[in-house]
Amino acid sequence: MNTDFIELLTHSSIRIKGDIIIYCDPYNVRDALHDADIILITHDHYDHFSPDDIAKVIKSDTCFLVPSSIEAQVRKALGKKVMILSGDAGERFNFDYADIEMVPSYNVNKKFHPESAGYVGYIVCIDGKRIYIAGDTDINDDILNVTCDVALVPVGGTFTMDAKEAAELVNQIGCEAAIPTHYGSVTGSEDAGDVFRSLVDDSIDVKIIKKY
Repeated sequence: MNTDFIELLTHSSIRIKGDIIIYCDPYNVRDALHDADIILITHDHYDHFSPDDIAKVIKSDTCFLVPSSIEAQVRKALGKKVMILSGDAGERFNFDYADIEMVPSYNVNKKFHPESAGYVGYIVCIDGKRIYIAGDTDINDDILNVTCDVALVPVGGTFTMDAKEAAELVNQIGCEAAIPTHYGSVTGSEDAGDVFRSLVDDSIDVKIIKKY
């Protein structure tokens, strides 16, 4: 499956290129492109909500989509003039050229991302494809029924599922392609993506696409 329209810049920093440009959790961004039509934030940890990196991709009419649990924090950090939409898992938002759904994202046996925090992942429907961005999560009952064409899932362990657990998830949801995230920098070994790929069913096309 062609996933050239998806860039994993580093860690969990994602750029989706279509009729519009969508970023998720911009972090350690190198190029100040100022091209973001929509910026998705999964939660408020520094490696996912980074105002300094947002400043490199934001433009005058960028729209933010954030979980309602961190809306006040985002507004305080970014200022009153920024366009911010917020919601909770299960809510859907319709934009020109893209539909976006919030999905739950939380740990099961860890304390870092509790279900009560209201953190989210996203399903981005763009150009006829459903792209699942899991955020910082473990396998949980709320995401086992996700349907998507492409799944971007954390594989680094410690704060999220590890490579083995992430492979179990994508094998169960049966997507066409999978892209490992959240490894090789803040947490997770450099080879976690390759371990993930070795454990994913042959029917699923695993892409290792970190840009830097």
